[in-house]
Amino acid sequence: MEYVMGSRQVIMNFSELFCKSETEILKSACFGEVWRRFLEHIYKVEKQDVLQIINIFSNPQKDFITLFKLLLEFEIEEIKQMTPFYKLILDHRDVLYELIENFYDYWRRLERYGLVNTKSNLDGLESSSFTSAMDRFTSVVLSTYRTISQKVLGEKFAIYRALPAGVNAGVLISTNKWMDKNSPYAFLARSKAIDQVLIRPPFISYSAKNKRTGIYKEVNYNPIDLISRNFNYNEYYCYSARVGSSLAYVYFHRDYFAHGVTLSNLFEFVPLNKCLGKKPELLYIFGAEITGESVFYHDEVEDIYVGVAPHDTSIDYFGYMKKMLLTLYNVKMIDNGYLPLHGACVNITMKNGNTKNIVIIGDSGAGKSESLEALSEYAGDNISSQLTIFDDMGTFKFVDGEILAYGTEIGAFVRLDDMTSGYAYREMDRAIFMNPDKQNSRLVIPVSTYGQIMKGYKVDMVLYANNYEDNHQSLKLFDNKEEALKTFIRGARKAKGTTQEIGLVESFFANPFGPVQRQEQTLKLLNQYFDVLFAKNILVGELYTKLAVPGYEQNGPALAAKDLFKMLDK
Repeated sequence: MEYVMGSRQVIMNFSELFCKSETEILKSACFGEVWRRFLEHIYKVEKQDVLQIINIFSNPQKDFITLFKLLLEFEIEEIKQMTPFYKLILDHRDVLYELIENFYDYWRRLERYGLVNTKSNLDGLESSSFTSAMDRFTSVVLSTYRTISQKVLGEKFAIYRALPAGVNAGVLISTNKWMDKNSPYAFLARSKAIDQVLIRPPFISYSAKNKRTGIYKEVNYNPIDLISRNFNYNEYYCYSARVGSSLAYVYFHRDYFAHGVTLSNLFEFVPLNKCLGKKPELLYIFGAEITGESVFYHDEVEDIYVGVAPHDTSIDYFGYMKKMLLTLYNVKMIDNGYLPLHGACVNITMKNGNTKNIVIIGDSGAGKSESLEALSEYAGDNISSQLTIFDDMGTFKFVDGEILAYGTEIGAFVRLDDMTSGYAYREMDRAIFMNPDKQNSRLVIPVSTYGQIMKGYKVDMVLYANNYEDNHQSLKLFDNKEEALKTFIRGARKAKGTTQEIGLVESFFANPFGPVQRQEQTLKLLNQYFDVLFAKNILVGELYTKLAVPGYEQNGPALAAKDLFKMLDK
């Protein structure tokens, strides 16, 4: 198909048809469909001034497109003489100009994606011109808009704004048949796999939900068997990623294209030439045609951890895509004897040359990222470098008798409400924004490279983020393992609106994504790792971020950062 259009997005297959000129833009079926939906929008909001000229035509869907084509080729006075209807409309050029501007804004508010198939031999584009195709399409759309607008305006623009009028993102697609024909996963073979991604910032997306709820349940059957019965391969795309040390394939439904693209800012992308024919360790089907809740399963025969989320507005939020992948990975880590952490870790180099690796553990909204951001602000030039190892999820591993910290993601999923003023503007050139005008608005931003997060860092300090107590001190150290484990295992925090939870809540080891599902195994690991932490005199404590204490939403992390810096500067 040349295009697929949803309620808030349009996906254009440039391998089927690529518009190389202004005329081809206006002739395309996609343009006609966008114009039709725009007219429906105008009728719905009852915009009276533009409705007056729209209703001049008996068939405005068809006749206005004809008028736009004429505006490309003829002068205004020539078009007026063609029919009385054109004269009536062009005698109100100020209203026509407003209509064109409204349509242009409507188009740019859509999420727009371009696809190029590397195997295509159709009247479209070759894969080698993928990136230039996205640039050319933007140029053609801008040219079409400017030519028609300036003709109606009667003069050239004095100021030109090179707005992102083409695609928000483009993907180069191919196939990856990583399973044999008798495999239970063979039905996935015909779905397209992503080979390259192009994003044009600022990338802004909206979803039906802006909070996540619940945990993922492990089942004793492979949910992939239910999906294979009604799987429409044309509607799914596969993003190949490195989730920590594991290769993951995420098959997402095209209705959730924005979430699929957003993965590129959070998890290391694996091009097809590096994973072609390779079996994944983690497999996630997001937007499957099944009923019920999201579940996961360990296929021990193939040794694949499989997650499935239904096609439903209830999971239309990036958090549901991210957290299932983390759950699958964390369960795999626990099965391998490693300890997954819900927290943040930074490698700090002081001005005097000393380095410290700090881990802050806490559930969503506890103030982990906010405190580290505040630390960077407070320390200023006293810190020569601050490298994020992980912002949300990491892993402790025993290596040569030492506890080393490893990251899981290359990016951060940041809650804007709690960040310092101006943070979003500083990161606008590479961030992906989600629901920016709503509570719990988020951005996803790359913060590290894959090589950095997988290097392994010797741990110097492990802290629990307490966001709910108004303690007179911001940092307290534990004297023994038992006292520390009591706090860390309890996993208490005051909900901050990042999930559907309300008030003071508790979660086993502050990590509902793996440890909750593997509590017995995790308890053994906690005792082993905390024994070593205290045996090696690694600092273990509690950081009072006060993020959920009224009046301390901004100042709490700053106070915590101040005491944390004093500890580092000793």
